[in-house]
Amino acid sequence: MRSLSRQQARRFILSKQGLLGRRRFCGKEGAYAYIRQAGCIQFDPVDICGKNAELTLQSRVGGFRRQMLQELLYRDRRLVDYADKELSIFPAEDWPYFSAYRSRSRALGASFAGLAELERQALDHIRENGPVSADTLPIHGEIFWHSSMHWSGNWHKTSQAARSVLEQLYTDGVLVIHHKEGSRKYYDLAERHLDSALLSAENPCADEEELLCWRVLRRIGAVGLLWDKSSPAFLGLELSAAGRRTALARLAAADAVRPVRIEGLKPVFYYRAEDEALMQSVLAGTADLSARMAFLAPLDPMLWDKAMIAALWDFRYAWEIYTPADKRRYGPYTLPILYGEGFVGRIDAAADRKSGVLRVRGLWWEPGIRQTKTLQSALDRALRRFAAFNGCTRYELLF
Repeated sequence: MRSLSRQQARRFILSKQGLLGRRRFCGKEGAYAYIRQAGCIQFDPVDICGKNAELTLQSRVGGFRRQMLQELLYRDRRLVDYADKELSIFPAEDWPYFSAYRSRSRALGASFAGLAELERQALDHIRENGPVSADTLPIHGEIFWHSSMHWSGNWHKTSQAARSVLEQLYTDGVLVIHHKEGSRKYYDLAERHLDSALLSAENPCADEEELLCWRVLRRIGAVGLLWDKSSPAFLGLELSAAGRRTALARLAAADAVRPVRIEGLKPVFYYRAEDEALMQSVLAGTADLSARMAFLAPLDPMLWDKAMIAALWDFRYAWEIYTPADKRRYGPYTLPILYGEGFVGRIDAAADRKSGVLRVRGLWWEPGIRQTKTLQSALDRALRRFAAFNGCTRYELLF
């Protein structure tokens, strides 16, 4: 089995992510190409200095603008919002792989007395009037909603009836998100926006085991290297330790993934066989390692497994937005700062788009990071780019 130094592992992951060397992802096509490589990027509605999906793209896609993602989702329909690693954005071409998820949703919905009639009312209204939000769909009252976001006989809370019916039809795959206004979602018929051949396509995987292997392979590609260990990077796959080992063994036997050892770390790591040329360039020392600075999203695919990041980089990151203020070590929306091959600090910034100012509320350098002119110049360039991404003309340091 091949062995890597930690430095080689870091260089491989960063190169795969498009965060080191010459930019591989540029413009709207680059944004789509990165999401296709990652399989999915997580969506979160909080917008302090960009939403999570937008932040993921701005860190590695040259010339990325927020509107590009909206166009890919709601005009071009090359991407969809749907459940994968929690609520995510992924290529529309992957829609058939989630057919079993939609089937389970429909089966659970059918067990709820009275739901079918509410769904009929909602669909009739949408067919006649077009996209609706929970506030504009004329279904009133409250109904019980299970905490798992599926209809069930175990009721945990009440919810606005219109919202619950729309969410159920969306999970069933009957509706898709037409557009968003802030955090408000508008829904429309999937058949109006996704190709009929895509909607009717059967799942490419023959069974649940093959589907699990496909999803494990997809998550490995999202990060670059993943270890054979319980990992948040596999969230949403219902993956036991035995199931993970079986899936990895099947993928390795098919030469879809290849194992490596990393110095000082016990677990075996895997990378996709299609990345062999990149691995060879890293090992040969011919990979482009030119440095640039980037601010990473809190839920960036590279950060999905924070324990692995700590093991490879000795960098420990926690998203503290839901941490009580008196227990935070840093700011509520602090982003990791990546520079070249390492994490050099953290930044807490907020965009005031009305005044056109990006306000940097906190900046914390990692221990041992020297404040050189080169570092300060890189920070200035990164902040100017970040301000422009947020629709701001300048930035201010508030400390």
